[in-house]
Amino acid sequence: MSVDSDLATVWAFLIAFAVFAYIVMDGFDLGIGILFPVFDPGIERDQAMNSIAPVWDGNETWLVLGGGGLFAAFPLAYAILMPALYPLIIAMLLALVFRGVAFEFRWRDPAHRKWWDRAFTTGSVVATLAQGIALGALLQGITVSGRAYGGGWLDWLTPFSLLTGVSLVAGYALLGACWLIWKTEGRCQDHAYRLAGRFGAITLAAIALVSLVTLSLGRGYVDRWFDFPGVLLTAQVPLLVGIFAVLFWRALRRRAEVMPFLLALGLFLLSFVGLGISIFPFVVPNAVTIWDAAAPATSQWFMLVGAGVLIPVILAYTGWAYWVFRGKVGTEGYH
Repeated sequence: MSVDSDLATVWAFLIAFAVFAYIVMDGFDLGIGILFPVFDPGIERDQAMNSIAPVWDGNETWLVLGGGGLFAAFPLAYAILMPALYPLIIAMLLALVFRGVAFEFRWRDPAHRKWWDRAFTTGSVVATLAQGIALGALLQGITVSGRAYGGGWLDWLTPFSLLTGVSLVAGYALLGACWLIWKTEGRCQDHAYRLAGRFGAITLAAIALVSLVTLSLGRGYVDRWFDFPGVLLTAQVPLLVGIFAVLFWRALRRRAEVMPFLLALGLFLLSFVGLGISIFPFVVPNAVTIWDAAAPATSQWFMLVGAGVLIPVILAYTGWAYWVFRGKVGTEGYH
């Protein structure tokens, strides 16, 4: 089989882009679902829901692109990771379906709205936990036997994976609160400012804790971060996290509306860069590289043509949707 190493690297970055786009665009609406119980029934909850009503389902396009791209461009990695994470993937997909149904029916069945609100929150929390635990399972290592998954059904369930799951819940809640600062006003916005402060502190503590524990998982992680001269570049990541944190608190204190959300996204971007530093060039850490897992070059070229058309189209219609629904939201029911 002919593998083009440069093409495999391009596909690795395309899939990483799709995953980060999903985190950016679906993270804040999952965060709103996580925060939903703390908002007062009525105007606050309606404002929160209206802020994501026009865009929430389109945000999940990137999840499909990321998963489909992994299957097509790196089939060996897909064949190893899916059996290792089956319970988490199934839980995430069911939770997203459950959440989507609850989102629509809370408007169409007002007599049972409190139950649909609970379902919306449950789906958001379960989907986020599943994503975070899957990340932890990937970082702590997946047992590979030959060219297949060699572990057990529950190998993903460890204290570290639970830590990453809870950390992602806090991070998405931060994104949700910052989105509401931007998109709402009045009592809902005031509430969002308070929540952003609390979850900002929790998220920063979680970033630090997960980073430290990750370094204890294997010598490879330590080498990638601290070997000279690479450390001159990798050291900029925690430095920038500190700078972004200071700017975030200042933005909250002066009650800025857009900057808290952008700075929270910046913290996620830096965390994502840190993840890349920790695992690249492995797609299954310390077991399978992107070149080992790559599809034939002819297949990747064929798919790259399609991606070259589809990704700009997705970006265009996503940008248009956000532009059309820019500005503050009202409190009317969504239809």
